[in-house]
Amino acid sequence: MSAPASPLSPITSSPADAPSAAPASGTPAPKIVIAGAGPAAQALVVQLARQRFAGSITVLSNRDDAPQDLLELAMLPQVSVRFGQPASFIDPVRRFVTTADGMEFSYDQLVIATGSAPVHSPVDGSARCLSYSTIDDAGRIGEAVKEVSRVLGRRPLGILVGTGAAAGQAEAVLRARGVRPIRTTLRPASVVPTIAGSVLPAAGIVFEDGSTMQGDLVVLAEERVARSALAASAGLSTAADGGIVIDREFRTSAPGIWAIGDAASFDGVRLGLLVAADPAADVCATQLLQAASAESVPTAA
Repeated sequence: MSAPASPLSPITSSPADAPSAAPASGTPAPKIVIAGAGPAAQALVVQLARQRFAGSITVLSNRDDAPQDLLELAMLPQVSVRFGQPASFIDPVRRFVTTADGMEFSYDQLVIATGSAPVHSPVDGSARCLSYSTIDDAGRIGEAVKEVSRVLGRRPLGILVGTGAAAGQAEAVLRARGVRPIRTTLRPASVVPTIAGSVLPAAGIVFEDGSTMQGDLVVLAEERVARSALAASAGLSTAADGGIVIDREFRTSAPGIWAIGDAASFDGVRLGLLVAADPAADVCATQLLQAASAESVPTAA
């Protein structure tokens, strides 16, 4: 089975061609609720705005703070970002989402974008490492490698920690950027810090037995699991990896509910390892607008 649609797939349309989902005369404006406020959710809001969605968009964020990127989205006239109000329950029959503090939001279309979480607790000093969990991390790692190579004046030696598809992708990214990767599946106990003020993110890792691996940078590509408890509350189908099962158009097993980002799973693989956030959001937005337009057309008596 092929991956979800990319910008080259036939179902993708340009913003100029996309339906605006404007409500028919006398019909309430369509309402889209997005559960989650991470990169996938933000990319989706941007695409909906670009494709001229004429209804309302409510973003339910589990963050109590208001980062700049979310504040910018909240300034869009059709967007409401509810900070510190994560979705906790879905009623797919009544089409309501309940937040952790008991507020209810009705929806015409619901998108679950709750992301994923690391399986293990963070490695001591992991903030000094580069991390790879989705395709979108490739560009950030590439920029870091470029800077490290400039400082060193040579090809860097990289230590890659992890197993599975994410580690495989990370290794390919490192090799493509000129890094000599040394891969280990043994989880370290801590990260060796570099000299204060150095642009090099980490110097090596230390294992439980005291042995070490030294390098110029460290990349963690450890196992992650989808945050799918919200989907389970609605009885949505989930995959063996815990992700929310979606089809090529990002639809879940329940009508009117979609999933995007690392919470979703396509053909048994985390979506973040298959499609970058921006092209995924582009296709999902197009499908949402088509669904909203179809539901806003009055049926004949």
